[in-house]
Amino acid sequence: QVQLVESGGGLVQAGGSLRLSCTASGRTFSSFTVGWFRQAPGKEREFVTAIAWDWNGSRKSYADSVKGRFTISRDIALNTVYLQMNSLKSEDTAVYYCAGGPNAGSRYSQVEYNTWGQGTQVTVSS
Repeated sequence: QVQLVESGGGLVQAGGSLRLSCTASGRTFSSFTVGWFRQAPGKEREFVTAIAWDWNGSRKSYADSVKGRFTISRDIALNTVYLQMNSLKSEDTAVYYCAGGPNAGSRYSQVEYNTWGQGTQVTVSS
């Protein structure tokens, strides 16, 4: 069983940057997908980005709304996936969740993930 813990959220001014971390403990996998989702007040949780890896390498996906501003990366030694968020906008304000699951199905879909972190708040002030 894998457990995921997010950290790094906070308050930042528009145009600023934050880096979120998602650290896995427990069993880890040679092939796996970690995704970041977010939920703003009054809105449904939405896909932000994901990284999927296996013996053949890794693949990254981004929502159109964050392309060019957000970067997902992975530190194998630390069992951690990072979300670097630059040029933040007020509409990026949300609770950010990391999630993990097998490399099957669509990494854009929440139902494909079977492990979720507790979430971390990101607030961007304009």
